[in-house]
Amino acid sequence: MRKISVSSTLTVYHDGQFWVGVCERAEGGRYGVCRVVFGAAEPTDSEILAFVCERWATLPFAYAVAPGVGPGSAFAVAPASGSGDAGGRFAAYPGHANPKRRQREARKLVEAAGAGTKAQRVLAAAYEARKHERKAAARNARRDEAARRFALKQQKRKRKHRGR
Repeated sequence: MRKISVSSTLTVYHDGQFWVGVCERAEGGRYGVCRVVFGAAEPTDSEILAFVCERWATLPFAYAVAPGVGPGSAFAVAPASGSGDAGGRFAAYPGHANPKRRQREARKLVEAAGAGTKAQRVLAAAYEARKHERKAAARNARRDEAARRFALKQQKRKRKHRGR
């Protein structure tokens, strides 16, 4: 028997213009997020409860590839090499490393992971995916429209050539 743990969270905040809810769901090793705009007026507790009861199952969650996997998700400490050099002696003790080096490594991890929370990164990735899909659809529509116009122009030329 498999046991699947499900964890759901709804965070409501004011972004300066609207009241926004960030719905997060961790289910079976997957992490999904969805952003919902409630409007300009602060939602009441009963409205939030009605939203969760009526619309939670139909929310379009954008799922991450895997939770906690990716750049910046964990600090990896290299095992000590045991060769007696300074790098090998202090590799097992991250507290004794050069503070400037630790700062540089932390900055690289933050830049690789990107700013913001995990939910913000998943939403940004979903937005980028939708943007690429939208651009591809627009490109295909332009290509189809150009082919249709070319076919009409060819038909017109044939009709003129035949004297019609």
